[in-house]
Amino acid sequence: MATQLKGACIIGQSGGPSSVINASCYGVIRTALDSGAITNVFGAAHGINGVLDDVLYDMGKEDPKELELLLHTPSSALGSCRYKLKDSSEDDTDYKRILEVFKKHDVRYFFYNGGNDSMDTCNKISKYMQKAGYECRIMGVPKTIDNDLYGTDHCPGFASAAKYIATTTMELYKDARVYDTGMICVLECMGRHAGWLTAATALAGEFGCGPDLIYLPERDFDMEAFLNDVERIYTANKKCIVAVSEGIHDKDGKFIVEYGQENAPVDAFGHKQLGGLAANLIGVIKGRLGNVKCRGIEFSLMQRCAAHIASETDVQESFLSGKTAVEQAVAGVTDKMVGYERSYDKDGNYVCNMKLFDLADVANTEKKVPAEMINKEGNGVTKAFIDYALPLIQGQPKMTFEQGLPRFAKLKKIVAE
Repeated sequence: MATQLKGACIIGQSGGPSSVINASCYGVIRTALDSGAITNVFGAAHGINGVLDDVLYDMGKEDPKELELLLHTPSSALGSCRYKLKDSSEDDTDYKRILEVFKKHDVRYFFYNGGNDSMDTCNKISKYMQKAGYECRIMGVPKTIDNDLYGTDHCPGFASAAKYIATTTMELYKDARVYDTGMICVLECMGRHAGWLTAATALAGEFGCGPDLIYLPERDFDMEAFLNDVERIYTANKKCIVAVSEGIHDKDGKFIVEYGQENAPVDAFGHKQLGGLAANLIGVIKGRLGNVKCRGIEFSLMQRCAAHIASETDVQESFLSGKTAVEQAVAGVTDKMVGYERSYDKDGNYVCNMKLFDLADVANTEKKVPAEMINKEGNGVTKAFIDYALPLIQGQPKMTFEQGLPRFAKLKKIVAE
C-alpha cells in the first residue's frame, strides 16, 4: 500500500461545459473534504488559468447544501478555459509557475475535469511534476458531451446531451407536422470529428418521432447524394427532417460549413470554429427544390446546458467518476483518467463500472462512432447505436425547484490566501 500523502488538492474545470460537469466536480470536492489525507480543497478559477494566476477558491468555506446543489447545476461552476500549455521542452515558464503555486499551497493532489485537450494538459503537468521531483498525484476526471474520449465506454455529459437532443427532436417532429403544407427541417448538432450527438437523434426514431436522414462526420459527405436523399423523401412525404453533425466534411476533409468561408476563425487549440451549417444546407436545398418551406435549427449551447432534462444515470455516474478519482489518488494512484466500463447483470440490466486509463493514452485521442453503428448508405444509424445509447439516458433529474424554477448552486468563491 502506498504511503499516505498529506496535502491540499486543486480541482479545475476546462473546455466546454455540460449539464453534469459539476456533478463530477462535486464528487471530487465532497470526497476530498471528507478525506483525512487532504488538508485543504481548492477550486481553480477558470481551470489552469486559476492556477497560473493563483486564484483558488477555498471550497471548505462553502455551504455544504450549496455544494450539494452542484449535482444538478449546469455549466462549469468554477469557471472554464481553453488555455493550451506548450510542451515543457519548448517553454517551461507555465510549468515553473504551476509548481510555485503548488508549493505555496502545499498542493499534493491535482484533479482536472475536462475532455481531450484537458487530459493533454493533465498529462503534461503530471510529467513535469515527476521530472521536477515534486510528489503530486494527478488524475483526469472526464467530461465531454462529444463522447469521444479514448478507452471509456462513454463520457460524463454525453448521455444528458443525447437525452436533450432526442427529446427536442421528438418535439420538433410533432411541430413540423402541424400544417398540411410541406416542410424540410435541418437539425444541426455539435460534433467536430465524432458524430455521437447527432446519432442520438435516432433515439427519437425509436418512438416514431425521429429524423429521416442522419449524417455523421465519420463518413465523407457527398452533397449530391444528400440532395437526392432529401428530394426523394420530400417528394414522397412532403416532410423531411435531417440531422447533421457540425463537422461533416467532403472527401477531401474540408468541412461543409467552410464552403464560402475560407478564413474561418480558430480557437486556442487551433480548432476551426464551426456553426451555421444548418442554415447553409437550407440554402443549398432551396437551390435544388425551389420555393420549399425550410427551417435550419442549430441546437447550439442548449444541448450542453439542459440540466432540466438531464439523465439521472449520467448525473450519478459523473459524481462517481469524481469520487473515484479522489479515492484512487489517496490510495497512491497517479497519472490516470477515470473512465467507464460497461457490463450487464444476470438479468441483462446495464451496469457501469469505474476503470482507470493512462493519461498518455487518452490525451488528444478521439473515439469515433464505429462503423457497425452507421448504416451502409451513410445516412442513418443502426440498432447497435440504439442498444448502446438507450441505457445511458435513463432516470429523471432529482432537482430542487423554487417557485417553479430550478435552484442552482450559488457559491461564495472565497479566494484562498
